[in-house]
Amino acid sequence: MDLYGRDFICTQDWSVEELKHALELAAKMKRGRFSDRWTSVLEHKTFIMFFYNPSVRTRISFEAAATELGGHAQYMTPSAGRFKTEKKAGETIEDAATVMARYASGLGIRILEDKVPRYGAGDEVLVEYAKWANVPILNMADDRFHPCQGLADVMGWAEWLGHGVGRPNYETLQGKKFLLSWGSGALARSWCSVQAALLIASRFGMDVTMAHPEGYDLDPEVIEWTRQNCEENEADFDVVHDPDSGYENAHVVYSRNWVSPDAYQNGEFQKEAEIEKAMAHQGWTTTAERMARTDNAIFTHPMPVDRGNEVTDEVASGPRSAIYDIAENRLHVQKAVMALTMGNW
Repeated sequence: MDLYGRDFICTQDWSVEELKHALELAAKMKRGRFSDRWTSVLEHKTFIMFFYNPSVRTRISFEAAATELGGHAQYMTPSAGRFKTEKKAGETIEDAATVMARYASGLGIRILEDKVPRYGAGDEVLVEYAKWANVPILNMADDRFHPCQGLADVMGWAEWLGHGVGRPNYETLQGKKFLLSWGSGALARSWCSVQAALLIASRFGMDVTMAHPEGYDLDPEVIEWTRQNCEENEADFDVVHDPDSGYENAHVVYSRNWVSPDAYQNGEFQKEAEIEKAMAHQGWTTTAERMARTDNAIFTHPMPVDRGNEVTDEVASGPRSAIYDIAENRLHVQKAVMALTMGNW
């Protein structure tokens, strides 16, 4: 299966067969992490990591991935150049993308909600880079999607519900119930990780339940894609607005805070207002009592975890918590995507 040169901006852009191809390679790379088989896949190749927003896991995992494939990851931020925005003059994306593509074999971009004037503008930046760059554009999280997190999620769920670490069984996800629950907390988290989880769960045949307070709807297009994915797999898709009912018979529980659709006003991200609004909705914490209503579910989260608000320590550090395995899987799925799109593997 030829994925050389392909962009990876949203999992919805790749077929299920293409996603499984990447995931199968990721599992092989996880089982034989330091095998000589992988150490020259990106030999002498550079991957540019363009961070509008910082990240611990994203930077370390991508940098380690490039190193373990024999390549080099180069870190840069907007402050390293003079880039045009809606408010200031500077270099256009056309010029920046074209030149970067002459230097590197791939470009990763991370741009989240507080660096854009409206929802969706970050994703548009990646699409614009993809238009002009003739090397793969890999989404390291934008304000709509986080595809590498989605791959790490589904790989972890298929390990825990399948044959164990390093041996995911995606068939076991068919018909399993995935609960995405809004989480309490003084936060203003973007939609990218939770939307990536909805899309990947529904692509792999899971029954999906989304639980959130009234007024916390997600992107209508993503919800429609999720609904369509479920229909294609003859799976259920439900939305509830109470913090309890969704746990019933769930197999995977994902609790995460996210902002309301009103997070942007007059071209500005209203972080403090969103935090104040979120604090008015207490009682949306994943607890051991709620997990006891599931079908021995695993707890999943993209991290960083807001312990005590989104989830209790008892659950996050408990025997059914998959958070560290999934965090590790970021490395392996990113190695696989880089090998396939940049290394012609």
